[in-house]
Amino acid sequence: MNINKSKDGNSLNIALEGRLDTTTAPQLDEEIKALDGVAKLVFDFSKLEYISSAGLRVLLSAQKIMNKQGSMVIKNVSDEIKEIFEVTGFIDILTIE
Repeated sequence: MNINKSKDGNSLNIALEGRLDTTTAPQLDEEIKALDGVAKLVFDFSKLEYISSAGLRVLLSAQKIMNKQGSMVIKNVSDEIKEIFEVTGFIDILTIE
């Protein structure tokens, strides 16, 4: 999995490419531990092929952090990943555009 970050003021964009699974989730988890000063977190899933329960846990952690300090949005979600969000109930927890 590739993680491409770009920061603009207090807004952080994270584009994920590949698979967010048990192997790669810790890598993203490390990235979201450094969200100090970020008021808006945007995930771009246009190149994300797959997400596992480990990946969902990391997204939930990021959402909890951002609930305290700003907002989090997930953009460009494929139909396959959107279906995973719907089945797991994450569609109600996360903001998906």
